[in-house]
Amino acid sequence: MNPLAVTAALGVATGCAGVAGIALPPTPRLAPRVRPYVLWLPGVHRDATSPPGDIRFTSTIGRLFGPPALAAFRRIGGVLDRRTDERLERLLWQAGLPDVAPDDYRVRQAVRGVALGGLSGLVVALVLHVPLLVVGSALAGFVFGATGLRRRVEAAIAVRAARLRQELYTVNQLLALHLRTGAGPMQAVQRVVERGSGATVDELEAILAWTRGGMAEGDAFRRAAELTPEPSAARTYRLFATGTERGADLAGALLAMSEDIRDARRDQLHKEAVRKRAAMLVPTIAILAPIMLLFIAAPLPSIVLGYR
Repeated sequence: MNPLAVTAALGVATGCAGVAGIALPPTPRLAPRVRPYVLWLPGVHRDATSPPGDIRFTSTIGRLFGPPALAAFRRIGGVLDRRTDERLERLLWQAGLPDVAPDDYRVRQAVRGVALGGLSGLVVALVLHVPLLVVGSALAGFVFGATGLRRRVEAAIAVRAARLRQELYTVNQLLALHLRTGAGPMQAVQRVVERGSGATVDELEAILAWTRGGMAEGDAFRRAAELTPEPSAARTYRLFATGTERGADLAGALLAMSEDIRDARRDQLHKEAVRKRAAMLVPTIAILAPIMLLFIAAPLPSIVLGYR
């Protein structure tokens, strides 16, 4: 691979891209202008003068090359992930990453893809010196790196949903206890938040933050039900939304829901135990089956052919 040819190709590509950008400038996005005035996910404290996704460069090299590189990574991330900002905000919230803005997520995705793709292509170029393999390895590394962050977010959502399922039984019991002693719905939630910790408590704390910000109590619980990744937690929040608006008996309903959660958890553990028990038999069968077949097949020649 001739370095002069590669440099010339990069120069021609850069020139064509510059001419295209001058002839057809990109449409400016409205989101960066509106973002400082938008009410973001409650429970996350951000400065209105420094919107999410805004990266400030302090060094001279950063101020010179940082904005073009950041704009390029944002465009690459927008091509890689075409989901809306609302959808990404919800997924990041469910993964326990409310501080990460959608633009930051897309930039990280593009950076990981470009870095891993460039590293893979460089390693193959230094070892094999085959252009097709270099291009293929660079593309494979780019795809693997770009999709790695999405896999991490999906895994974090699954882990957080499991934590919510484990914590919800105890939290519902505590809420029912406070309600039975005369506390109101929001007062019970506040007491649990003050003395507890965990994924469920974090969501309850966000509900309190929303209500302090001016949102109605029923709307805050419904919003939490829409954002949470666990269906049982969504049922609890919708129950609280109904209770705060209509004055229903929340304590009895919470206790009944806790029993349902415990039964569902017990059934899930039973299924997992049966599955793991079956998985434990696979190595035993894989080891013993060939040995048994050898013992069975060993005397067959002497039986059939009469050899001793």
